[in-house]
Formats: sequence, C-alpha cells, structure tokens
Amino acid sequence: MADEKKEPVIGYCVKCKDKREMKDPQKVEMPAKGGGTRPAMKGTCPVCGTGMFKIMPKSAA
Repeated sequence: MADEKKEPVIGYCVKCKDKREMKDPQKVEMPAKGGGTRPAMKGTCPVCGTGMFKIMPKSAA
C-alpha cells in the first residue's frame, strides 16, 4: 500500500503565544457539556515542549 501522509495539525501554543504545527499529534476525546465527548487533537509544541490542544468540529468524530 502507498504511504499515507498526515496533514499537519496547527494549534495555538499558550506559552509561545503563537500558532504552530503540533509535534506527535494524537486524536483524543474531551469531555463536553451535557456529559458527551468532543473530538480533539493533542500534541506538543516543537519549540518549547508545552502541551497543545486543538478542539475539532463534531463532524470530525
């Protein structure tokens, strides 16, 4: 099979105060209002190493 390239995930680093591409992004489920879950991407900032999150639209589940 062919190589599948993942799209870069851009998130906001609170420590650097800048939008950057996440290092090692992983898809996770975050708790949402009403007891449900919401899809999100979790990764680290390649510059400072701080944890980054990006909340995805519900259609991305």
